[in-house]
Amino acid sequence: MERNNRSTNDLQKGLKNRHVQMIALGGAIGTGLFYGSASSIGLAGPAIPLAYLVGGLMIFFIMRALGELSVDTPNSGSISYYAYKNLGDFFGFFSGWNYWFNYVAVTMAELTVVGIYVQYWFPEVPTWLTAFGFLILITCINLLSV
Repeated sequence: MERNNRSTNDLQKGLKNRHVQMIALGGAIGTGLFYGSASSIGLAGPAIPLAYLVGGLMIFFIMRALGELSVDTPNSGSISYYAYKNLGDFFGFFSGWNYWFNYVAVTMAELTVVGIYVQYWFPEVPTWLTAFGFLILITCINLLSV
């Protein structure tokens, strides 16, 4: 079996700033947000947008703090590196797995909502099939370039 011995000099930066911004925007505003917001706003009225505003401000300050950490200590790894460095092994381990679990859970919820939206127009197509199809599609798109 032949082994590929690529050095780090062969790696290229494939994501531009605009790609990272769109990933961040897509992670913050997903299909689940719109699907879940309609019934919440119908029940609670203007309190929901106010709660989103407060939550958004909190996330903004957390992201600013992460930005400061990344400028102070640049790292090509995960954001859990900063928890390892500043808070210790347990918090680094916990934040890394928490990050992974949250993205897996959010991805599955988003795919389920996409299945529900598609089923609105095509009621004969099962939700799980649409969700699975979009999972394959998104995975293939992500594997193409980065």
